[in-house]
Amino acid sequence: MDKLLQEKLKPLRERIDAIDHEILNLLNQRAQAAIDVGKVKHEFQADGPVLKPEREAQIIRRLQDLNERGVFPRESVHAVWAEIISACRGLERGLTVAYLGPEGSFSEQAAFEYYGHAIQKLPCPSFDEVFRAVEAGQADVGMVPVENSTEGAVNRTQDLLLSTTLKVHGERIIAIRHCLMTQGASMDKVKVIMGHPQALAQCHNWLQQHYPNLERVPAASNSEAAKHAAQDDTVAAIAGEAAALVWNLPIVAAGIQDDPNNKTRFLAIGHLDSLQSGKDQTSLIFAVPNRIGAVYDLLSPFVQNNVSMTRFESRPARTGQWEYYFYVDILGHRNDKNVAKALAELEKKSAFFKILGSYPLQ
Repeated sequence: MDKLLQEKLKPLRERIDAIDHEILNLLNQRAQAAIDVGKVKHEFQADGPVLKPEREAQIIRRLQDLNERGVFPRESVHAVWAEIISACRGLERGLTVAYLGPEGSFSEQAAFEYYGHAIQKLPCPSFDEVFRAVEAGQADVGMVPVENSTEGAVNRTQDLLLSTTLKVHGERIIAIRHCLMTQGASMDKVKVIMGHPQALAQCHNWLQQHYPNLERVPAASNSEAAKHAAQDDTVAAIAGEAAALVWNLPIVAAGIQDDPNNKTRFLAIGHLDSLQSGKDQTSLIFAVPNRIGAVYDLLSPFVQNNVSMTRFESRPARTGQWEYYFYVDILGHRNDKNVAKALAELEKKSAFFKILGSYPLQ
């Protein structure tokens, strides 16, 4: 039976080896083409940003559409080509990415999924430091969470977006699967459960049911909590599987988030403007004059110009006057005719108006 199995498998494995050889040759050809693009840009003194979000999105969408009847999953096409593009991009110039660290955080995962693994990592201790690193040029770009499907907006990120000079050039939505991990693979010695405040909130019901008497301590990030747990057997951390691998922590329980469909949306930030990709979204912030019907009047340009709004959230302006900033996402690029017209009308009516960026939809 085993001999017959091996005989059946042998030609299939040889075929896979031959295909792998062909893929490798094609990858080298693609890499050389990317190098040649860099040479032409340098020749014409067009050494702009190495990152082109709209071009990268167009490449991946086109391949996904071509593969519509293929057996290779659509999301896998994205994952594979994001890495190919990342590796080729790195041949022209390295890309430094700032994110909330340390290693093993969900922010790092989002950065890898969006920019690929061929990057220089810059883990930061806080969201403030991510913004500062990119603004100061220590990093080319950054990745920050902006909202969670369970707990809503990430308030600190929203506050930083209000004041920063940086622009949004992309987004990545990832599934959040929280795990409970501890040094001893057992909760016997554990006195404290540590995690980012959002993670503690996302696992509240599960923690109440299983460990209601253990103290819950907030951490700067889930990976920071995992780092503490790796150094102290009285601490259990809530973090992702990546953090468990990085900090060599056994997982006591997996998938402990209250919502099995828990997701977090991350924004890619930097100094560049993303051009039109054909399927875009625009994020903006505005404030309304303090008068009756002001919000209704400000939203009317979207209706009149056939612009769809996908997100609408308010945030206190902290003036003590019950004033609010509104964070809005709309479909379309700021340079699309109908979007541009709606935004121009909105800006005239607003007490405060800021476009955070237009970027390809995930």
